[in-house]
Amino acid sequence: MQKKMIFLAVLVLVLSGCLPGQNPASEQPDIQALVNTAVAETMAVHTQVAALVEQTVEARQAEATATLEFTETPTGTPLVIPTLTPFTPTVTPVSGGSSGGTVTQPQYACIAINNKPKDNTVFNRNAKFDIKWTIVNKGTKTWARGVDVKYYSGPQMSGVKRVEIPKEMKPNDTYVINLDAVAPDKKGFYVMTWIVDGPMCYPYVAINVK
Repeated sequence: MQKKMIFLAVLVLVLSGCLPGQNPASEQPDIQALVNTAVAETMAVHTQVAALVEQTVEARQAEATATLEFTETPTGTPLVIPTLTPFTPTVTPVSGGSSGGTVTQPQYACIAINNKPKDNTVFNRNAKFDIKWTIVNKGTKTWARGVDVKYYSGPQMSGVKRVEIPKEMKPNDTYVINLDAVAPDKKGFYVMTWIVDGPMCYPYVAINVK
């Protein structure tokens, strides 16, 4: 009987060693905290996904709008760009000679040649310079004595505002006009224009002041 009791006591000790141990309550994990953390992380992921979806939808809407604006064209009559017709002055027929052809020339016209100074000549401020125009009658009519050549627009660089051609000007006749001039007192590009009475042509001066 005594041996049986000893055997039972030993068996109880062995079985007690094989059972899983029980941790104190202080060492148990906080299940609610883990759940709260998981929920928070899930909500953050959902928020990021929602933001990405919203950006994608906006981008596709912008593409659709751009495509619509590009592909849709107004219906109706096609746009036609008019062809500009150059201005042609009134001319008088002139015999073309033995060939029997007809060449037309304007009755009243002129050009200014051998101009001084050359276009874009550079002058210092308030510098003195000379102006020269050779006026040529390029029309078919003779000009009467006393045709005026006078200031028209731009900075007035000459003390003279009018020059009278003191002779008749037959077709292809020339008359030279010389003027004393002074450059403006400020830096820049300047154009002074005169006019041969009629008007027939526009002699001018175009200079740079440094």
